Amino acid sequence: MVRQASLFSQLVALFHRGQFFNLVYRHQAERYAKGFSSWDHFVAMLFCQLAQAKSLREICGGLSCCLGKLRHLGVKKAPNKSTLSYANAHRPWQLYRDLFYQTLDTCKMAGPGKHRFRFKNKLLSLDSSTISLCLSLFPWAKFRRTKGAVKLHLLLDHDGYLPTYAYISNGKKHDVTIARQVPLSPYSIVAMDRGYNDYQLFAYWTENQIFFVTRLKDNADYTVVETRSVPYNRNILADELIRFNGYYAQKRCPHLLRKVVVWDKEQNREIILLTNHMDLGATTISAIYKDRWQIELFFKALKQNLKVKTFVGTTENALFIQIWTALIAMLLIKYLSFKAKFGWSLSNLVAFLRWNLFTYRDLWGWIDHPFDVFPIRPESVQNLLPFKGLGQHQLRMGT
Repeated sequence: MVRQASLFSQLVALFHRGQFFNLVYRHQAERYAKGFSSWDHFVAMLFCQLAQAKSLREICGGLSCCLGKLRHLGVKKAPNKSTLSYANAHRPWQLYRDLFYQTLDTCKMAGPGKHRFRFKNKLLSLDSSTISLCLSLFPWAKFRRTKGAVKLHLLLDHDGYLPTYAYISNGKKHDVTIARQVPLSPYSIVAMDRGYNDYQLFAYWTENQIFFVTRLKDNADYTVVETRSVPYNRNILADELIRFNGYYAQKRCPHLLRKVVVWDKEQNREIILLTNHMDLGATTISAIYKDRWQIELFFKALKQNLKVKTFVGTTENALFIQIWTALIAMLLIKYLSFKAKFGWSLSNLVAFLRWNLFTYRDLWGWIDHPFDVFPIRPESVQNLLPFKGLGQHQLRMGT
C-alpha cells in the first residue's frame, strides 16, 4: 500500500494553504475565475520551474499525464493551454511576490542563523542581473534599439545566502535608483560592485549608520587625510582615510571615507575598495568584498537551473509571474538543502527533483539518503508482479 504521496505533492504541501488563500482574497485574484483557481495556477507554474517545462504545452501535458497523482496537490484537473495562458496574462503577479516573502520567512527559520564572519552586523550583497528578451515578442520591454530586457534586482542575505529583497524593473532603470528603495537596517553592511557608485547614496547610508563596501571609481578625485598601518604578511597594500575633492562630490558626500587597496593574486591586479566602516580590519573589508561573489553565483544558479531565460508568456504580467515563481522555487530548494543531511549541491538537487517529481518516496528520507530510499510501488502493480505470464502491455494497462 502506498503510504506516501509523490515528491511534488509533498513539496507543494510545504506551502500553507490558508495563508495562500488569504493572499488570493487580498489581491482579488479570483474575482472573475471560473473553475481554474489560483492554487491550480500556482501548482502549474511551480511545476514549470521544477520540471523545466519549456512551453505551455509541456506544462499542461506534464500535469495531464500524471492526473491520478494530482489529487494530493488539491488540483482536480490539469489546465488547458488557453486557460493557463489567460491566467498568466491577467492574474495579479503581486500575489506571487507576497507568496515569495511568506516563503522567505519559513526559510529563514530553517537556515543558518549567522554568516561566516565574526562580527555581528548583518551582511548583505546588492546586485542586479539583466534578462535579455526578444524585442519583437516583448515590445513593452524595450532596452536598446533592437533589444529588449528586464532587470532583476536582488538583496542577498549572507545568513544562508537567501534573497531577502527582489525587484523587477525595465532594462533601462539604473541600479542606483533601485538601491535608494532597498530597505536596510542600521549597522548592516552592504557589499556591491562599482555600478552602485553614487556619492549622494553613500552620504545617505553614512548618515543612517548603514555601512557599505564597494570599489572606488578609477577617476575619483580625493585627498588622503590619514594613512593607517597595514597588517603584516597579508594582501593589503594600503589603508587610508580620504575625502573627495570635487565641488559636487564634497556637496553630495562631505563625510570622511576609507580606502583599502588589495592585491589580487589570481588576477595579478590591484583592487581599490571604498567603505565607510572605520573599525573593521582591512583584511576583513577585503574578505567582505570577496564574499560578494555569492550573489553572482546565486544569479548563475537561478538562470542555469530554473526558467528565467525563456518564458511561456509574452505579456509583462506573465513574465513577472514566472520570475517570482522561479524565486519561490529557489527558496524551496534552499529550504530542502538546509534540512538535508546529505551534502547536496544546488544543481544536483534540482536535477534529482526533476527526475523524481512524481515518484512515491518519503521526501525527508529521500533528501537525507537519495540512493538508499527506493520508490514505493502502487498496490495494483505489486499484485500483478507474481503473474509472469502477463505481457508488458497488459501490465501497463492493468489488465
